[in-house]
Amino acid sequence: MDASTAAPASALRAAHERLADSPGAPRAVRGLVAESWRRCAACDLRADGGRLPPVRATPEELTAYRRAHPLAAVLPLFRELLGAGAADDGHLFAVGDADGTLLWVEGDSTTLRRAESMNFAEGALWAEAQAGTNAPGTALQLARPVQIVAGEHYSPAVHDWSCAAAPVRDLATGRVLGVVDLTGGATIATPPAFAAVRAAALAAEAELAHRPSGAPGTDARLTALGRDSAVLETDGRLFQLSPRHSEIVVALALAGHGVSGERLAVDLSEREVPASTLRAEMTRLRAVLGPGLLGSRPYALLCSVRSDFADVAELLVAGRIAEALARYPGPLLPRSEAPVVVEQRRALEQQLRGAVLAAGDTVLLRRWVGAEWGTDDASAWLALAHRLPGGSAQRAAAAARARALDSRLTAGPRLVRHAAWLQRSRS
Repeated sequence: MDASTAAPASALRAAHERLADSPGAPRAVRGLVAESWRRCAACDLRADGGRLPPVRATPEELTAYRRAHPLAAVLPLFRELLGAGAADDGHLFAVGDADGTLLWVEGDSTTLRRAESMNFAEGALWAEAQAGTNAPGTALQLARPVQIVAGEHYSPAVHDWSCAAAPVRDLATGRVLGVVDLTGGATIATPPAFAAVRAAALAAEAELAHRPSGAPGTDARLTALGRDSAVLETDGRLFQLSPRHSEIVVALALAGHGVSGERLAVDLSEREVPASTLRAEMTRLRAVLGPGLLGSRPYALLCSVRSDFADVAELLVAGRIAEALARYPGPLLPRSEAPVVVEQRRALEQQLRGAVLAAGDTVLLRRWVGAEWGTDDASAWLALAHRLPGGSAQRAAAAARARALDSRLTAGPRLVRHAAWLQRSRS
C-alpha cells in the first residue's frame, strides 16, 4: 500500500474530528473535500496546520510578474464585479496564477490584516499541495469552480474562513491562466457568492477572448552554444539567463512540448529535486520571462523557439558540414551537468566531429583541431596528417601532435598502475 492510500487514513480521521467541531461546517464530508484531504495527506501536509503556505516571490519579482501576467488585463473587471462588494461586506477577493501564487489580494483592510496572519497574501503559494484544501488551490487542482466552507479546509488555521474560487481559461487554447477567489466569513458559503465568482471568471474569459493576445511574440531565438548563460531573444527583447535558467529553457526547447514537473526534475539533475524547489525556480524564471513565454501544467515555452544547437544539427543532417562547423562556437552550456544538456551536448559534438572526420577535408580538419574543443583530438590530428602533402613540415607537425596526444592517452593508465604499485609497496 503506497502513501496515497495508507497515509491519508489517519489524516482523514483527524480531519473528520476537526470538521465535527467546526461551527457552520456541513455535517457530512463532501466527496470532493474527502478526495482533497487524501491528496493533502499524500503530500505530507501536517493535519494540525503547523506549516503556513510559503511566500514565493519578493515584492520586486511580484511587481514585474504581475505587470506581464495575462490576468492583469482583466483586474479592473474583477475589481468592478467583486472588489467593491467584498470591501463593503468585510471580505477579500484574490487573483492567482496557474500555479496558485496569489498575485492580487484586495478588500476590507481589517480582513486583509487577519488574512496575512495565515499568509493569505500577495506572493504566497496557495496551491493545494502547499496550503491544503482551499478554494483557489483546489479549483486549480480540479480545473473547475469550487466552494470550501469553514472546517472543510485541511488546515485548522483556515477554519474561520470560507472561500469560493473559479479558474480562468484562455478560451482559444483551453489553458488555465489563473484563478479568481472570494474569501471571508459565512456569507461566502452561500450560492450567491459562488455564482458571483463563476460569473466573474466567465466575464474575464470573454473579455480576454476579445483582446489581442498580448504575447510577446510567436517566435523566439535561443543561443546556448559555447556559453554558460544562454540568451533568449523575442519580440526585440533580450533575456540573459542565469546558468540554471539556461538549463531549464534548453530542456524545454529540446522537449518541444509541455513536460511534467517530475520529468523536468529528472532532466535537470541526477539527484532528486524537491517539487517545491523546482516550482520556486520556475516562478523566478516566469518573473524574468513573463507568463506569455512560460506556461505551467505542463511546463512549456509558449512560443516557437529556434536554437543555435538545433540549427547545427539540421545542417549536419542536410550534409552541409562546413556551414555546421562555422555555426558551432563551442559545446552546449559547457559547464552544465544537467543530464538532458549533457546528453545533447555529447550527441551534437559527436555528430559534428564524425562528420568532419568522414569528410576528409583539410580545411575542416584544420578548423576542428584549431578550436579549443578539438585541439586534443588525436584522431583528428592524425587524419589531418594523412591528408597533408608527404614530407611537408605541416604533415610532420600534425603527425607529431597526434603521437604526443596518443602517448598521453596511453600513459595515463600506466601512471595509474604505477601509482597503485607504489602504494602497495609502501604498505
